[in-house]
Amino acid sequence: MNLELAIFAKSKSGMQFKHPELLWALFLLLIPIFIHLFQLRRFQKTPFTNVKFLKKVVSESRRSNTLKKWLLLFTRMLLLAALIAAFAQPFFAEKTALLEKETVIYLDDSFSMQAKTNNTTLFEDAVQNLLKSIPPEQAFSLFTNEKAFKNVTLKNIQNDLLQLSPTSKQLKLNEVYLKANTFFDLERNSIKNLVLVSDFQQSMALAKEDSTLTIEKHVVHLAANDLENISLDSVYLNTMDSDNLELTTLLSSNLETESTAVSLFNREKLIAKTAATFNNNKKAEVSFTLPKNEVIKGKIEISDTGLSYDNQLFFNIDAKEKIKVLVVGSGSSDYLKRIFRADEFDFKSVTLGNLNYSDLNEQNFIILNELERIPNALTTSLKSFTEDDGHLAVIPATLIDLGSYGQLLSNFYATSYTQRVNYERDITGISFSHPLYRNVFEKNVLNFQYPKVSQYYGLKTNAPSILSYQDKTPFLVGSGGAYIFTASLSSENSNFKNSPLIVPTLYNMGINSLKLPELYHSLGNNQKVDIAAQLPKDNILKVTQNEYEFIPRQKSFANKVSLYFNENPQKDGIYSVFNKENVYRNLSFNYPREESKLNYMDVSTINASSKNESIKALFEQMQNDSSINALWKWFVILAVLFMLIEVLIQKYL
Repeated sequence: MNLELAIFAKSKSGMQFKHPELLWALFLLLIPIFIHLFQLRRFQKTPFTNVKFLKKVVSESRRSNTLKKWLLLFTRMLLLAALIAAFAQPFFAEKTALLEKETVIYLDDSFSMQAKTNNTTLFEDAVQNLLKSIPPEQAFSLFTNEKAFKNVTLKNIQNDLLQLSPTSKQLKLNEVYLKANTFFDLERNSIKNLVLVSDFQQSMALAKEDSTLTIEKHVVHLAANDLENISLDSVYLNTMDSDNLELTTLLSSNLETESTAVSLFNREKLIAKTAATFNNNKKAEVSFTLPKNEVIKGKIEISDTGLSYDNQLFFNIDAKEKIKVLVVGSGSSDYLKRIFRADEFDFKSVTLGNLNYSDLNEQNFIILNELERIPNALTTSLKSFTEDDGHLAVIPATLIDLGSYGQLLSNFYATSYTQRVNYERDITGISFSHPLYRNVFEKNVLNFQYPKVSQYYGLKTNAPSILSYQDKTPFLVGSGGAYIFTASLSSENSNFKNSPLIVPTLYNMGINSLKLPELYHSLGNNQKVDIAAQLPKDNILKVTQNEYEFIPRQKSFANKVSLYFNENPQKDGIYSVFNKENVYRNLSFNYPREESKLNYMDVSTINASSKNESIKALFEQMQNDSSINALWKWFVILAVLFMLIEVLIQKYL
């Protein structure tokens, strides 16, 4: 199609021609005109007898011949014009019918599309309507939140569409627009239609509406008939005693609901069942009592008519891995032993003289407890230990060798002790936002009895401050596995041992040294899990669930292996971490619960060319806009009619 025709088609909506250049043949109509003029030349008069009778006959014949010739002229001109018009192929079409078009379809396959409509889910209904509405020979591109099909026809992907199922991933509108742009040919001068098929949950919304003008957006808003949904939101260990654990489960509903049954399974065995009663805030809470030392592969399950993905929640309770804590020093370590209890920690305390350096790399957390001097060999070993992801805390003695301490501390945030300050200070500054105090304080505490020190060391460091004196100088600094005190914690120098701060401070240092698996993790988030395992060189850990197996990204250290989960796994459930025949730990993964809220966007705020509630209606309108009504057959019929008229004129006139 040439450019002139494209411009003409865009500016007109009346009759158009596929081959307008053939209309030049209309000049051929001059031929019958010339022939007619030649046949109507003037006759020469010849005198003859009985003129009166002859004159009458000639007059009547001339009038009859003239009428016949004029009728034949018009008939032949119309016949020729109809044939020329038929070859030029006239048609009626909309303004955009002849322009090239590209169609890209976004099909939302997120979990919220499991909502029911007419005894089927929104997603299943959308797939069936697409299969019925897209013209079989039309080329298009289609993408979901995870899959993509570029430049295909319905026949190519029909089976793939029928096999699609809802997923936990949900693209935001700006991500949908950016991904759609990759399917359009930006070099082509075409109409670019983007069809958005979704229920448009609030989580898709943009902070600022996209202003792209080169794409024609067509919104198909799907709405469910039944919007009632009950969700299992979370589970956590509430309390524990010497024999039992209390497991608490939180539920929510989007509508007012009286109660629902909640079942607890260990593997496939039902071990408890109760009813959750919802309050005025549409929230519910149930608790289960479990034996403390039992390994549990748990699943909590409900049944409702809403979304199905949030009706089960997996968790696991494994035999607890003890964190190895080593205290090196001659100072009193009784208070440390009370903090690092035997049920969670493998606690050992040795003097410097009895230290076995080969034991250092087997530890998770090492505390230098009031050493007066740090030997060079210990400095070298501790540097290797921390580089291998070991955690270290340094508590100085009242009198220390600044030089030996400087060699060790220079490896952490360019830290060094300066002069000793013989001045009593209160410890008043708490960095509540520091990771060490995450979930420790419900609010910033300003009116408790502050601990104090009699003397301390000045500190030059780039490390963040955790606790500080009233003059803002640091008492404790550190992050990421290295923590440095500036004063001795001995009873003669400080009452910090009696402060409520000492337990969460040192306990969290120990807990963070080996990141133990939680009850469960959320899929799609970057997760790090530490497995207490010492693997031979080139050995790796694998993760499996039944027949499904994958190798996560991992990093091996002397006393543990850190596993990183991002893209895998993709399905909820309980997975086992193993190496050859040895199973180290079970890990549970669940889908995020954002889509369970069933909050939807106001689609009127979306900048779109059309907004529809039916896929069928949209595609019918798009086909009508692209339809062409050809007229050439009518002109052929008209030419045949004029040919018949000419025959009749020749025969009867």
